Amino acid sequence: MRTDLLDILACPVCRGALTLDGETIAPDDAPDAGEVLTGTLTCPACPEAYPINEGIPNLLPPDLRDAEAAAGR
Repeated sequence: MRTDLLDILACPVCRGALTLDGETIAPDDAPDAGEVLTGTLTCPACPEAYPINEGIPNLLPPDLRDAEAAAGR
């Protein structure tokens, strides 16, 4: 996930601004240099957190995310 996307992303639950906690950043010599590969987007306005896996933020609301996990996707 490119960090400049934080300017346009919003919490799908309350529309609040999201903050980034990047756990894995692509190295400078990689094609996706500087992008967040794993981490979490957190909404300070409500208690929701959204995972980032393989550079893709999962911005589904919690109930849909839980249903997706239960379905094994």
